[in-house]
Amino acid sequence: MTDHVYNVLFLCTGNSARSILGEAILNKDGEGRFRAFSAGSQPKGEVHPLAIKELDALGYSTENLSSKSWDEFSGTDAPQMDFIFTVCDNAAGEACPVWIGHPMTAHWGIEDPAAFEGNEAEKQRAFAQAARFLKNRISAFLSLPHATIDRMALQNHLKEIGTMEGSTQTNVENN
Repeated sequence: MTDHVYNVLFLCTGNSARSILGEAILNKDGEGRFRAFSAGSQPKGEVHPLAIKELDALGYSTENLSSKSWDEFSGTDAPQMDFIFTVCDNAAGEACPVWIGHPMTAHWGIEDPAAFEGNEAEKQRAFAQAARFLKNRISAFLSLPHATIDRMALQNHLKEIGTMEGSTQTNVENN
């Protein structure tokens, strides 16, 4: 068993909902084997309050969560990422910065709960669903034998995870 802690970056455009959910879920469920971060190409500047509410309801820490630019993770002083997952179709289609260390990447697109229109209870259900879809993907990711699997097989598994329940059409078309 390796003591290596894997760095994982979740990306979306606004870094206010989906990528934040991914960061919080992996930081707890990864049990110290993974250190998760999140960022956006055009960060909103604040975490969506319903994302915070959902994470609190599920027992995940919301301390230190913030909306930030992906530029913070592309410099030479940034933590080197092992994995980068885009969770929105817009971010997947954008020209990303050059990431140091050639991390493995995959698109795990799900619908944006922040864009859901409805009453407060319906909006909260959209956030609950997004959290469930991300938690399922993260559980599948955590079950992979990261230290022993070859890079190509791991990349294939990462792409397959992106097609799990709740995938956006971009995931299905690209896999």
